Amino acid sequence: MPNGLLILCIAVLGVLGWIAGSARARQSIRGKEARLHSRPHYHGASVLLWIVLPSLAVVLTWLVAEPIVISNSVYRSLPEQVQAESPAVRTLTMGTIDAVARGLRSLTPQEIADAKAGSADLVQLLQGKGIAIAAAPRPFMVNAALLQNAMADASRQLVAAVGLGLAALGFMVGLARVTPKRRARNGVERVMLIGLGAASTVAILTTAGIVLSMLFETLHFFSHVSPMDFFFGTVWDPRFSAAGRSGGGEGQFGLLPLLWGTCYISIVALSVAVPVGLFSAVYMSEYASTKVRTVVKPLLEILAGIPTIVYGFFALVTFGPFIRDLGASVGLGISATSVLTAGFIMGVMLIPFVSSLSDDIINAVPQSLRDGSYGLGATKSETIKRVVLPAALPGIVGAVLLAASRAIGETMIVVLAAGIAANLTLNLFEPVTTITVKIVSQLTGDLEFNSPQTLVAFALGLTLFVVTLALNIYALYIVRKYREQYE
Repeated sequence: MPNGLLILCIAVLGVLGWIAGSARARQSIRGKEARLHSRPHYHGASVLLWIVLPSLAVVLTWLVAEPIVISNSVYRSLPEQVQAESPAVRTLTMGTIDAVARGLRSLTPQEIADAKAGSADLVQLLQGKGIAIAAAPRPFMVNAALLQNAMADASRQLVAAVGLGLAALGFMVGLARVTPKRRARNGVERVMLIGLGAASTVAILTTAGIVLSMLFETLHFFSHVSPMDFFFGTVWDPRFSAAGRSGGGEGQFGLLPLLWGTCYISIVALSVAVPVGLFSAVYMSEYASTKVRTVVKPLLEILAGIPTIVYGFFALVTFGPFIRDLGASVGLGISATSVLTAGFIMGVMLIPFVSSLSDDIINAVPQSLRDGSYGLGATKSETIKRVVLPAALPGIVGAVLLAASRAIGETMIVVLAAGIAANLTLNLFEPVTTITVKIVSQLTGDLEFNSPQTLVAFALGLTLFVVTLALNIYALYIVRKYREQYE
């Protein structure tokens, strides 16, 4: 039985159990609901949990363990001389066996027998089924592939029998436990609480895993490069040094040009996005009529749906050359790829992040605050400036933080609009690059994770994480400070 069909059958049994459990709870009280400790749907949910949880736990656990168990069993069946080969050769052999196994599933038993007897070209048969194999598989590979398919078929039958058996057993046990005095609600809510806690734990462990993976690789990088050279270096040249190039045998890994480029472009982008987004939010929430708001707000939010690569193309083809030609007309040497180009286009992209969130926050300010301000004789503009915006400040800070995080993590616009040159400059009209761009460039290509040129990407990623975390902490401080003041 296919795994998807098995899970669907368990889900259907769960729904039937919910219906049967609810009906049995109603029948047990004979119309006197006061006799029930829990409402009927809680009893139905309890039966559903008895059916679904044990069976799905077994099925999902086996689906994770099945490939490992089968692969190890197939590998142990290979000849000893094959098992003694290098890890790279063993990986290639197991990959070929997997490809042959997939192809054999689409062949008839007669075709398989002919291929084993040598009367048919197995490579051509497999290629005819869309399975590409570089060379003809050796006989032991065909036998191993047949063993793998046989074990996979037996595994599917076994897990289907166990899963459906557990579901049927859970159906009977859950239905037998339906009694008027049973505290079904408590059990269901306890399971839901455990599920919510597990979901939170997964999120926390995922974050911890990401941080730890970056941290360990960063420590590996610092075993090759001095932290002082990385954090305080002003030259980014991670290539292996040729004759006459300074920086040692493995180049220079100065962070400051990349960190400055990231901050510089983000500052320019926020200088565009925050005023325009905030003013548009104030206009839409306080001044615009319902008809204008209905049209303008969706148009602004369309900007958030445009892919960043499109913004990058627009900057590269249209806005960058326009700025360059405009500068040339007044005697300024402006590069088509520059801080100004990337920052302005990125700021346009961030406008909906600021405007939409700020608009929602400003609309959430109680009308009583506005009415009180008007009652004291304040004008509309004074009310907005001295009452509405301070009350909405925590939410506005959150919107700006979201825009800042988005700007710091942007890659495609920077690649196309600011270039890849790591320059430490204050000139708005010169190209720079960011941390994210260099992370991509250092991990692009066929590289091994044992050289500083590759490991530096993890150090850059950890630095970016720390910068974003610092922004979050500062924003949380601002939010708490003004929330206490205006609540």
